Amino acid sequence: MKDINFEDTKTAFRIKSDRDLRRAYILFKLISYPILVKIGNPVIKVLSVLRIPIGWIVKPTAFKHFVGGETLEDCQPAVEKIKTANVYSILDYSVEGKESEKAINAALEETLRAVKNAGKNPEIPFAVFKPTAFGKHHALEVLSGEGTSDAETKEEGEKFRNRIDTLCKTAFAYDIPIMIDAEDTYIQHFIDKVVMEMMQLYNKEKCIVFNTYQMYRHDRIAILEADIKKAREEKFFLGAKFVRGAYMERERLRAEKMGYEDPIQPDKESTDKDYNLALKISMDNLDIVSIFNGTHNEYSSKYLADLMIEQGIDPADKRIWFSQLYGMSEHISYNLSDAGFNVAKYVPYGPVHFVLPYLMRRVEENTSVKGQTGRELSLIKKERQRRKHEH
Repeated sequence: MKDINFEDTKTAFRIKSDRDLRRAYILFKLISYPILVKIGNPVIKVLSVLRIPIGWIVKPTAFKHFVGGETLEDCQPAVEKIKTANVYSILDYSVEGKESEKAINAALEETLRAVKNAGKNPEIPFAVFKPTAFGKHHALEVLSGEGTSDAETKEEGEKFRNRIDTLCKTAFAYDIPIMIDAEDTYIQHFIDKVVMEMMQLYNKEKCIVFNTYQMYRHDRIAILEADIKKAREEKFFLGAKFVRGAYMERERLRAEKMGYEDPIQPDKESTDKDYNLALKISMDNLDIVSIFNGTHNEYSSKYLADLMIEQGIDPADKRIWFSQLYGMSEHISYNLSDAGFNVAKYVPYGPVHFVLPYLMRRVEENTSVKGQTGRELSLIKKERQRRKHEH
């Protein structure tokens, strides 16, 4: 088997043209100036609220780099291009949750289309959705243990459960695994409860439903172990998607403001330690656990690959997947797939206007994650140099 070398930029950017690389270089260069991001994001937000057309700025730049397209059909060229390097795609409808019944039903309809599309497309191995698109925030909060629930709240909870069931049932019918993304701690408890019910219903023969564990929460190892125990006792398969987590600043502020225990790990090292421990625990229970390793961290990617090799697990074993976001960490995705591992890119899609919050988060993340933009830039620079010398 080929050694994994994350420094190999020829493999990392093999489907990128010189023009693609130049555009990526300019984009990450701009993102590397925090002042530009600080000014740019509020300006874009205001223009968006005022419905001033901004597609012409966003579409050829950040949108083209981080987003697959405006519709499922728009994404197909990206899906096919990625697959030439044996990397799969997961299409994620990235429209932020709106609370009206109309918006919820529209999101449900679109997500059902995405599930069916994945079921018919061998290049798309998973469906995915963000649960807050299908429920009222206040109801999820109350049902997660914050406040008392009245009849109306219970009814909202039931509606939420039914929508999630519709999606999981459709995934089961189309034989396509479906991942439920994680949300803020204070609404996660009820989501976990519903997802667990779905696993009990649809994971009897194999893994169809996956829950997401945000390992920046200090209680997730205990929860993972309890979930594995429950799956063993009740004889169903556990789908586990691991991420470090996306809402740290917001979670900390809320805990401080409302005077409850901070749900977040004390430091990055603790998150890393728990993240890798979760991979190890899952590998030790591979007979009933399927793993989706959603990380841009080189060490955690290599760690799981090494565990597989140590245990004599075939890199192409469909119980284990590696994943990175579209437009980021190509050096991890393409070098892992080149070594024979299952890799899928998370490809967001949706109308430019609606995908803006997602894009702004990506830009902010690239500015704030320690070394992320610097790493992307240096790899792109290295590959551009290599190509220059080759010509």
